[in-house]
Amino acid sequence: MRKLRTVLIEDETMFRQLMLLTLGKVKDVQVLGEFGLGRPGLEFCLREKPDLLVVDLVLPDINGIEISREVRRTLPDTKILVITAHPSERLPAELMQLGVHGYVDKTEPIEYMLSAVETVRNGGMFFASRVRGKSGAGALLPPAPPLAVPLTEREKEIAKMVAAGRMSKEIAADLQLSVRTVEKHRANIMEKVGVREVASLTRWCIQSGLIDE
Repeated sequence: MRKLRTVLIEDETMFRQLMLLTLGKVKDVQVLGEFGLGRPGLEFCLREKPDLLVVDLVLPDINGIEISREVRRTLPDTKILVITAHPSERLPAELMQLGVHGYVDKTEPIEYMLSAVETVRNGGMFFASRVRGKSGAGALLPPAPPLAVPLTEREKEIAKMVAAGRMSKEIAADLQLSVRTVEKHRANIMEKVGVREVASLTRWCIQSGLIDE
């Protein structure tokens, strides 16, 4: 596996050092540069074209949303992970609309960042926060594209129920299936979609038009 060339933009010095230590635990991650301000970090990204950008949402000069928008416009192959200590209900939908690949709340365990980097590297999406979007989030998204990954009708049905927070036991009872069968469907869905946790599956369902919010 080739090196995952990464840039980190985070203004809090102690947290930036913690992030560097965390990224250092991920196999084959190469940190090209670290920045406490957004503008020099963005200019560096546009010049060096990293594989991954990890950027704080709130910075002293320009915010992570502006940086993410410019990187997505100019470097469509660069994957983006946003980190923040100020999650909100609107934020996940806004980041989805931008095409950000992951979102990690700073108050979550640092291990979430390890999982996020691995998930994004493997082509999946990772959204982890204690705040979840409520009604109306779907209205911020662009029109849903056709399903990028084919699912059977049964898999679509189960994917929607999993994304809604239903447990395998509940799904099995509703659909008159065994729990083992539901778990097998869940594993197949996750593999086809390329995600490893429910938050990313929910985002995929929204973008694919399976669910509205």
